[in-house]
Amino acid sequence: MHTIPFNPQLQERLALTPDKLSEFCQRRHIRELALFGSVLRDDFHANSDIDMLVTFQPNAKVSLLDLVDMQYELEDLCHRKVDLLTRKSVETSPNWIRRQEILNTARVIYESRSSLPG
Repeated sequence: MHTIPFNPQLQERLALTPDKLSEFCQRRHIRELALFGSVLRDDFHANSDIDMLVTFQPNAKVSLLDLVDMQYELEDLCHRKVDLLTRKSVETSPNWIRRQEILNTARVIYESRSSLPG
């Protein structure tokens, strides 16, 4: 596992420790977890949700129910609403403007060791 260090402001917004994040990602067979949207910007506020982009390990079998369950678990961990999108769904979205915005601004906060070079 490899949790990318994040600044105190981002950790406060997530209400999630790096250890809890790593445990969640390992248990859920996540290769990479990234943030996008207002959580990374100055317009984030008390009622903002957290937008997350997930990429699973190649051998992971993830159903729609699994995704919903992960979203609810992340909401419990972060104490606020979470929108969880898969990278695959974003990459294949016909809305190229939204796709480009998400992929260009996403900030990785977790990456599994098996997906790191070397």
